[in-house]
Amino acid sequence: MKIRSIKLFYLFMGMTAIGFTQQPSSYAQDLPGVDVELEMVAIPSGKFQMGSPQSETGRNSDEGPVREVAVEGFWMSKYEITWELYNLFIERAIDNLENIARANEVHLEADAVSGATVPYVDMSLGMGREEGFPVVNITQRAASAFCQWLSAITGHYYRLPTEAEWEYAARAGNREAYYFGKDASVLDNHAWFNANSEGRYHKVGTKQPNPWELYDMYGNVAEWTLDQYDKNGYGDAEMPFEPVVSEYPVAIRGGSFKDGPALLRSASRLASDPVWKQRDPQFPRSKWWFTDAGFVGFRIVRPFETPSEEEMNRYWSKEN
Repeated sequence: MKIRSIKLFYLFMGMTAIGFTQQPSSYAQDLPGVDVELEMVAIPSGKFQMGSPQSETGRNSDEGPVREVAVEGFWMSKYEITWELYNLFIERAIDNLENIARANEVHLEADAVSGATVPYVDMSLGMGREEGFPVVNITQRAASAFCQWLSAITGHYYRLPTEAEWEYAARAGNREAYYFGKDASVLDNHAWFNANSEGRYHKVGTKQPNPWELYDMYGNVAEWTLDQYDKNGYGDAEMPFEPVVSEYPVAIRGGSFKDGPALLRSASRLASDPVWKQRDPQFPRSKWWFTDAGFVGFRIVRPFETPSEEEMNRYWSKEN
């Protein structure tokens, strides 16, 4: 198979000589040795109001109080991670990396990353694992392990988004319930949800994107974040907002194909639930797979500023 180089393009908005800010551009991440690439969208630094006001229709008490949060710039995957990408991780389909040119943000061998087990049942629950469908039924640990493996084979640092990053990206500058405003009647143009999904997920990127060109931020499959979920909302959160990682329950965002409009709002939150492993035939129960979370997947981010090795490991390490 043809070895493909890692493509990374930077465009600069404005001229630094007269004081404008440099802004990295979106890019396509090639994967060595396979004809697969991952599109990453540049999300600019900024501040936003995280959470929802009490007046918002469908609001839950765990969405407040509203806090102003500063977010450093990052790239986010344009689409939810799909089966063809995730299967490369499961099957360890990319090897012989010794002679492949990689970036130097991450110094980690792919073989050192714990690998997810091969699924013991059809984890798509009959909805399909063909090209373009989002991966589901994986634990947060498995999603983070994929990020670590991807970082090892590319040399760029990838991880799950924080709740703040996810909501900031979903809103794309809009403070209403949805990035397109407050009129839920137009959701059909933007999301797969209970009114149009026929009870199943769909290929990524088939609805309209948000203003920052991110697809399926609402619906299709709900998405893992790094943060521990707190039913009391953000009342005890310290600013700047830092995620509490590796503890359950974990916050999941975006709603899914089985949810109604209220759960697809930018501020809506869901907590992970042990019942998702209820029918797990393994003993001890799998660290990698659920059997009853066919509505939960993930997308990934890469910070503009590469963190320290200690921080990389803190955000990758999952005990649950």
